[in-house]
Amino acid sequence: MPICLFDQEGIVHREFVPPGMTVNADFYCDVLRRLRENVQRKGPQKWQNQKLIVHHDNAPAHRSFKVSQFLAKNSMTVVPHPPYDLAPCDFFLFPTLKLRMKGRRSDTIEDIQEESQRVLDTVPKRDFQGCFQAWQKRWDRCIPAKGEYFEGDGGI
Repeated sequence: MPICLFDQEGIVHREFVPPGMTVNADFYCDVLRRLRENVQRKGPQKWQNQKLIVHHDNAPAHRSFKVSQFLAKNSMTVVPHPPYDLAPCDFFLFPTLKLRMKGRRSDTIEDIQEESQRVLDTVPKRDFQGCFQAWQKRWDRCIPAKGEYFEGDGGI
């Protein structure tokens, strides 16, 4: 399973959950630690004096006390997740990955991981920017609905 963290310019951090591994609070804290280190190494000017803002779903590992402590200690803010899914990974990144990999055959997990990384590297910056614009539109519809379900995607 891939873990992809991205901003409007593209993938910021990616890794794969090792086969047989369960994503628990300890594992997720390690992912967040690697994300923070990766961001500091790749773009100190861009991220200097800025908080990292993270959006993740309501998986138990993400909501754990240990993860909350890690986020607070490292000045990382979490965007709240409404009762139904607005996650950019679910409406943009994973469908894009799935569409571009459709019909391809791989013999090993490593082959799948390498191919998915190649595909992710080809997603243009404008597509990531469009994703964040679509996310904003979804939030604009979610807020008046007070987080409740609403019909249709409004062309998003």
